[in-house]
Amino acid sequence: MLGPGESSPDILRATGGVKQVPSPKLELLVADDFLPAGLCGELIELIDANRRPSTLADHNGDDYFRTSETCDLDPAQPAVIELERRLREFNGIDPAHGEPVQGQRYAVGQEFKQHTDWFDPHGKDWEQYCTVAGQRTWTFMIYLNEVEAGGGTRFKVIGKTFQPETGKLLCWNNRKADGSGNVNTLHHGMKVRKGVKYVITKWYREKPWG
Repeated sequence: MLGPGESSPDILRATGGVKQVPSPKLELLVADDFLPAGLCGELIELIDANRRPSTLADHNGDDYFRTSETCDLDPAQPAVIELERRLREFNGIDPAHGEPVQGQRYAVGQEFKQHTDWFDPHGKDWEQYCTVAGQRTWTFMIYLNEVEAGGGTRFKVIGKTFQPETGKLLCWNNRKADGSGNVNTLHHGMKVRKGVKYVITKWYREKPWG
């Protein structure tokens, strides 16, 4: 039985047009046109208005590991309220288990090198970020625009790269069946070669957030 902070491929595929990537290594699904272009444009404006340099939970000594800009979106903004409504309807996850919606902006040359979204229970960042809400369960990432060149999201383990398209959603389960972090979710936000990439990311936790 699923917990309130979890979803499943069966739940997600109940929405028309959702495709699951055929792989035994991870649960990864794709939905084209998840958000309309108008809503994507409103979210881009919010990101541009409040962006700041992106940070890492666990700094690994590589100053170029994550070079994008980030924005924590105001949950009272109408565009964010509508985004959250659509996500809840889609994934069935209790909103109390969601982290605040985050937006990212990637200019030419910026990237987020290979990483996973889950936290290592033995890592130094576990106590700071996970003692209250627990591990991350699902990631929902939405491209807000198309990019002239580059900017794909590469899942190296399964040999799949997804290109930014306005409103396209990628989502994946960060854990294996036993609840441990799935190393096969390793992914790379590849360098933008021309243009600017905007992305929305929503993470969920095992326990209520905050």
